[in-house]
Amino acid sequence: MGKSSKDKRDAYYRLAKEQGWRARSAFKLLQLDEEFNLFENVTRVVDLCAAPGSWSQVLSRILIKGEKFGRCAWQDREAKFRQHMLNVVPSDAAPDQETPTLGDSQSTEEGLKPRRDVKIVSIDLQPISPLPGIITLRADITHPATVPLLLKALDPDFNPDTMNQQATHPVDLVISDGAPDVTGLHDLDIYVQSQLLFAALNLALCVLKPGGKFVAKIFRGRNVDLLYAQLKIFFEKVYVAKPRSSRASSVEAFIVCINFQPPEGFKASLEEPLGVGSRLPEMLADKNAVAPVTAPVLLQNGTTAAWDSAPERAQIADKDGIYDVEVEDLSTEPLDKNIRWIAPFVACGDLSAFDSDASYRLPDDHVSLDPVQPPTAPPYKRAIELRRANGGAYGKPK
Repeated sequence: MGKSSKDKRDAYYRLAKEQGWRARSAFKLLQLDEEFNLFENVTRVVDLCAAPGSWSQVLSRILIKGEKFGRCAWQDREAKFRQHMLNVVPSDAAPDQETPTLGDSQSTEEGLKPRRDVKIVSIDLQPISPLPGIITLRADITHPATVPLLLKALDPDFNPDTMNQQATHPVDLVISDGAPDVTGLHDLDIYVQSQLLFAALNLALCVLKPGGKFVAKIFRGRNVDLLYAQLKIFFEKVYVAKPRSSRASSVEAFIVCINFQPPEGFKASLEEPLGVGSRLPEMLADKNAVAPVTAPVLLQNGTTAAWDSAPERAQIADKDGIYDVEVEDLSTEPLDKNIRWIAPFVACGDLSAFDSDASYRLPDDHVSLDPVQPPTAPPYKRAIELRRANGGAYGKPK
């Protein structure tokens, strides 16, 4: 969210600073929650790739402080207004009838309803400035050693010597807004992002409870439908969502997985991703050895037999040594076996909200605000120091 980027002209960038969010990405999570009600009955959450902490900030203000945003705040105001009109409450408790915007919250002390036994753990390779009630870990989500650290943060009584990579007290929600440093080569960026999502999913499978939810950023590409099908193995419902605060010019979207249902006998582990890991070639070889794929052979007498069991194979060849092979008719197989499954695409956010790709005129008395939380250790900091040491962009004068 640097000042030299297009964020400087983005309405959500300015709105985030005005409302106290660390980054404009907070609005993406708020809009996803408006559509899918992600925080309903949620008290234990893991935030992956959390820096600079805008999504953790949303979790802190909603779950720990009890604030309400967007649709929830609007519904509460409407309910209070109806109660006031019916004289159910005293007139001095009448709420403001002004329609709230996306970032507006119910900030009065009476309206705050903090939840009990809230546990939020945030993980990132970059340091995260402290947030009230948030446990922050600086770790790599692709490394197996991260699982014991996360389980220890979720449950202080966890014993890492047991070599158990399943959470004793699993979480309700796992979110990930992580993305690699884009190169501009879309195929490469999509591949690296898919690997990051793969690591986030494996970590989520270790700590997510049955019925839990998983939300992560994806880059849409040609083969993204394969990803949807893989997620469908573990979750009952899978959606692809595009919040209004996400630029239409960006290939990013968010995968929303609801109702975690692990397959019977499945055990998650970062050492064996998705329960298979490096044993996949051996498993495929064993499967092919047990049930080889054969095509029926058309014999001279009009009957068919398997290729390996065809009698007198040399007698059914023509003069050029070519065998007549009939491909088995697949029309009798179940219709749903070869049907391609496509995840539903959902647009999130009010149509009257700001358009992240549009430009808006600022008022005459507008004052530019500094970021709520400057980057703690930005990746470009080292590059800037080296450039200054070399005398600037064009080097030291000769």
